[in-house]
Amino acid sequence: MIGTRLDDVDAPRLIPSDRGWWFIGNHTWTLLKPEHVGADGELRPDVDEFLRSEGAYRERTAKSFSLTVLTSTACNLGCGYCFQNTAQDPDGGHRPPRIDVRRLHTRTIDRIVAFTAERMAQAGLNRLYLLLFGGEPLLNPRGCRELLDRCAPLGAVQAALTTNGVLLSRRRAVELHDAGLRTVQITFDGSRADHDATRVTHSGGATFDTITANVAAATAATGLSWNFRVNVSHHNVDRIGELFGQLDGLVDPGRCTFTFAWVGDSGIGYRNDLTQAREVESHFVRWAVEVLERGYRFVRPSMRTTCQICSVPGGRHGAVVNADGTLFSSWQSAGKRGMEVGHIDHGYLDPATVPDRWVTCGYDYEHADAEVMARFQDNVDGRILDYLHATGRL
Repeated sequence: MIGTRLDDVDAPRLIPSDRGWWFIGNHTWTLLKPEHVGADGELRPDVDEFLRSEGAYRERTAKSFSLTVLTSTACNLGCGYCFQNTAQDPDGGHRPPRIDVRRLHTRTIDRIVAFTAERMAQAGLNRLYLLLFGGEPLLNPRGCRELLDRCAPLGAVQAALTTNGVLLSRRRAVELHDAGLRTVQITFDGSRADHDATRVTHSGGATFDTITANVAAATAATGLSWNFRVNVSHHNVDRIGELFGQLDGLVDPGRCTFTFAWVGDSGIGYRNDLTQAREVESHFVRWAVEVLERGYRFVRPSMRTTCQICSVPGGRHGAVVNADGTLFSSWQSAGKRGMEVGHIDHGYLDPATVPDRWVTCGYDYEHADAEVMARFQDNVDGRILDYLHATGRL
């Protein structure tokens, strides 16, 4: 995934496809004919004026305050590419050094809630989006439950959890769902064999079957919705299609969304050698088509957007809070020494005094040329939109 620069703004996209040109605005998808776009790749003025009159350029506005809280910075797995690693395991095993260990406690939760209520009032927002994050947040299940309970009075709360799934037992899923959790994101590193070679315990043990058994049990016992994030790298790109059959029957497809994400290189001993070739574009399109044909959900291509938390220095519409109450600008910088941008007890530092610390999502990944990656995504999204249009799903 590509990090967003602070000078980027939420903006519509105009991308070519086999059917013409797709204009993607704020919840609008318009298929334009080739003659609607000039040779310079810009909209004809009359077409641009028409789209504006139809509301296709509506600005995105914050409808809720986005709060990400790390309930535990420790992790029960030893993935070599994790952005929270500070080095590779010097012994060649699966215990890489990580960010400092912190654990969320009741007194800190009280202060997080007070801080959030004040920030929501300042922003004029009465809805909260709460993300339980880590490390592995379920290494502190009590902190997760208590945070859910304590945030409930802040307004209409939409709560999500990002977990590796190994510790998400049926009992724990029921407890969290009863406390207000509604969505869980779990990452797969491809099909079973590839996943079990990458997403391993500290002793090198496999995790795929444990995760899928937990997902099946939690699905049967709760109303949780799922987002399966599939990490894509040169290690697994040729076998990801096997994953779908391995997951069939575990969840109600109508409660599950798939997303496919390029594994980022944080520079700690891991390199994703996948190239932005036409063949890889076809893989991404084929996976999207397959999950839709199997009845799963897939997020439609969207306009160019910036993160609500990290895109504006000062955290007007959101916050990332470490387990000890320290504030960071993004999920990726959270817990890293020297990247603090404030504390819940005294608020944010003046962004002008810490300009190098106010970073955006994906800032620490080493990417191919940003224009190449953007062109890759445009090509994939154009082909997906063509499929959605042809099958009446758009």
